[in-house]
Amino acid sequence: MLNRLWMVLCVILAGSVMAQTHPASRPTSAPTTAPAIVEGVSESTHELKLAEGEVLKYRAKAGTLPYAPEEAAKPTGNLFYVAYDKLPVDSNRPITFIFNGGPGAAAVWLHIGTAGPKILFLGDQLQPPASPGRLIDNPDTWLKSSDLVFIDPIGTGYSRLVEGEKSRDVFSTEGDIKSMANFIRLYLTRNQRWLSPKFLAGESYGTTRAAGLADYLHERYGIDLRGIVLISSVLDFATLSPGEGNDLPYALYLPSYAAVAHYHGKTGQQPIEQVIKDAQQYALNDYTKALLQGGSLSDEQRHAVAEKLSQFMGLSVDYILKNDLRIDPERFEKQLLNDKRQVVGRFDARITGHDDDPAGSRPQLDPSLDFYIGLYNSTINDYVRTTLGYQSDLPYEVLTGRVHPWDFGKEMGYLNMSSRLRDAMIKNPHLRVLVSSGYYDLATPFLATTYTLNRLAMTPELRERIEENFYPAGHMIYHNTNTRPELNEKINGFLSAP
Repeated sequence: MLNRLWMVLCVILAGSVMAQTHPASRPTSAPTTAPAIVEGVSESTHELKLAEGEVLKYRAKAGTLPYAPEEAAKPTGNLFYVAYDKLPVDSNRPITFIFNGGPGAAAVWLHIGTAGPKILFLGDQLQPPASPGRLIDNPDTWLKSSDLVFIDPIGTGYSRLVEGEKSRDVFSTEGDIKSMANFIRLYLTRNQRWLSPKFLAGESYGTTRAAGLADYLHERYGIDLRGIVLISSVLDFATLSPGEGNDLPYALYLPSYAAVAHYHGKTGQQPIEQVIKDAQQYALNDYTKALLQGGSLSDEQRHAVAEKLSQFMGLSVDYILKNDLRIDPERFEKQLLNDKRQVVGRFDARITGHDDDPAGSRPQLDPSLDFYIGLYNSTINDYVRTTLGYQSDLPYEVLTGRVHPWDFGKEMGYLNMSSRLRDAMIKNPHLRVLVSSGYYDLATPFLATTYTLNRLAMTPELRERIEENFYPAGHMIYHNTNTRPELNEKINGFLSAP
C-alpha cells in the first residue's frame, strides 16, 4: 500500500498528486541535494527528416543554470535543461519552455514522449515494448514551429539544491513558480531570446505551474507570453479530490468512467461520442441533483440513480448503493474488471494489469505508469550521456517522491490556479491557451477541466482565446500512436500562428 501511495502522490501530473498530502515512505532530503553547483553545457548538432519530407537541422544543448532566490547572495541550486534550436539560430524565432508535473516529474515525459526531435518507440499497441527503450526520429516534433527548452524542476532530472539548503523554498507551489520563472528570465538573457515570441507548455501539475507562472512572469519580470499549452489539466484541485464534504468530483468523473466502461465492453454498443454526451448530460443534471439531496433521497430514488449509474459505469447496482452512489477513481479502477482479477490504469484506463489482491478496496498497481517507468528511465539516461554528451554521476530522477512534503500553499481548502490563468489573460490581450484532454484519463478527467474553464468569470472575447480539444487517449495523450500526430499537429499550428 505504501508503494501505491507513493505512485499516486508523485505522478506526472497534478491529477497525479492528491493535494494536501505527501508520501511518508520515501526519503525527502538527501537525494535532492548536491555538494556544490557546477555549471556546464554540452552542445551538439543533428538533423531529422520531417513528416513533410524536409530535413530539419538543429542544435541541442544540455546543461544547467543556477538558481538563487532574489535575496540570496549566491546560488542555492541549479536547474537542468535540454534545449533545441533550429539551425541557423534565429533569436526572433518562437521559443517554448516545457515541463511536466507531479510535483516530482522531470520533463522527460513530454521531451521524449511527444515534443522533442527524438521520441521513445512505443509501437502501435497499448502495452509498451520491453525495456530498455530506444529512440526514433520524431517527424512531428514541436521543433518545426518553435525552439524548445525542456526544464527539470529542482529535485527532478539532474536539478538539485546545494547540500544544506532548505527545500521548503522551492518544494512549494509559489517557490516552484519563482524558481522556474527565474530560470526562464536567465535563459532568455544568456541566450539573447528576449525578442522571441514566448510559450509555456505543461502537463498535469505542469498545467497548475503554467497558470501561476504566466501571471508571475508578467508581474515580476514583464515577460508576456504568446500562448500556453495545457495537456491533461488540473487548475482547481477541488475537482479531483472526492470525499466527505466534496461531492463535485463524483459527477465530473462520470463521463470518464463511462468512456472506460464502454471501452472494456461493460456497457452498451452505442458510439463512444454518444456515450460521453449522455454521461455528461446526466452528470451535470440528475446525478448532481441527487448528490445535493444526500440523505433526503428516498429508497426508490436512490435505486433509480444507482441503476442509471450502473448503465454508465459498468458496475453493479448493489456495489454503487453500498458506496452511497459515490464511486471514487481508485475504487472504479479496482472494481471494473475485478471479475477478471485485473485493475485498469489511472493514467490510461484502457491499460490493464494483474490484481494481486482482488478482495482489497484499492489498486496496488497502476499499469499505465509502472509499465512505462523503465522505458523512460533507461532511454533518457542513455540519450543524455551518449547523444547529448552531458556527463553526470547523479541519478537522473525521472519521477520522484523526494520533493515531498510539497507545500500547496493552502492551510484549508483546495489549490486553485484558474483565476491566475484568467488574470494573465486579462493583463495580456494576446495570450492564447490550447487545452488537450483524454477520454480515458482517470487522473485529470476531461469534464473537470471543462467545468473549471466554464466557471471562469470571462467575457466572450476572453473565452474565444481558449481552445479545448479531446482525444480517445489517456493522460499521456501521446502514448497512443494514433493520437500523437494529431496532438502534435494541433500544437505545431498553435505555436506557429501569427
